[in-house]
Amino acid sequence: MMTQTIRIGRKSLSFAVSDPTDTTEPIIYEPYVVKSGISMAANLREAFKTTDILRKQKVQVMVDSKVLLVPVERFVESQAEDLYRHSFPKREMDSIEYNVLPDANAVALFSINKDLKMVLTDHFQNVNLIHLMGPVWHYLHKRSFTGHRNKLFGYFHDKQLEIFSFQQYRFKFFNSFDTTDMHDALYFLLYVWKQLNLQPEHDEMHIVGDIPEQDVLFEELHNYLKNAYIIDPAIEFNKAPATKIKGMPFDLMTLLTKGR
Repeated sequence: MMTQTIRIGRKSLSFAVSDPTDTTEPIIYEPYVVKSGISMAANLREAFKTTDILRKQKVQVMVDSKVLLVPVERFVESQAEDLYRHSFPKREMDSIEYNVLPDANAVALFSINKDLKMVLTDHFQNVNLIHLMGPVWHYLHKRSFTGHRNKLFGYFHDKQLEIFSFQQYRFKFFNSFDTTDMHDALYFLLYVWKQLNLQPEHDEMHIVGDIPEQDVLFEELHNYLKNAYIIDPAIEFNKAPATKIKGMPFDLMTLLTKGR
C-alpha cells in the first residue's frame, strides 16, 4: 500500500512517498526549500503548486512542536486543550492534538498552527497528525527493555536534543533542549544521567540523529560512561530502503521502516 508522509519541522519541510511493492524505488524523499520570510503554512501552499508527489487523498503528517506527556489513566479528552495551554501559554493560535502511546501508557499532547492545519485539510480528505517523536519513542521503547541495563536515549534533530528513558513500560524521563553545540549537548546528557542516578559502570546511553561533532561528543561521553553508543540506522534497520536516502531524519526513517 502506498503511503504519503509530510514532515513539518520547526523550520523545515519534507515529503516522502513509500510503496513497498515498488522494487526499483520503494521510497521517494523530497526535502523542500523553506522560504524564511513567510509562514510555514504559506510555504506548504507553495509546495502544493510545485511538488508533484503531493497528489494523494490520504496523508500522515509528522509535526514537531512542544509536547506534553500525560499518563493514560489521567487523560481526560475534554481537559486536554486547557491542560496543554496552561503548560504552553504561547500556543493560543494553535490547534491542540493528541496521540495515544499505548506501549508507554501515555498520551502525547501537541499543537499545530491552525492555518497550517487548514492548508492540510483543504488538500487532503484524510489527515493523520503524528507528533514527530512518536515513532522514535515507539521503537526505542521496545529497544529499552532488551538486556538488563537501564538505558538513556538522546535524539538530535532540528537543532534540538530530546532526552528520554523508560521504566516499567512507562516514561521515566523526557525533556527537550535547544542546542547545536557539542559542549551543551554533553552537559545536558550527563546532567540527566546524574539526575536519574544511572550508573556509569553499568547502565547505557544511546544517541542518534544529527549529532554535533559526533566523534568528539562520543569520545567525551566515554570519559564518563563505560557504555555509550551511537545508533547507526543502517545497522539498526538492516539496511532498509529508508536508511539509504541521504538526509532523511531518523524519525522519518523509523516511521517508514517500523511504523508509529
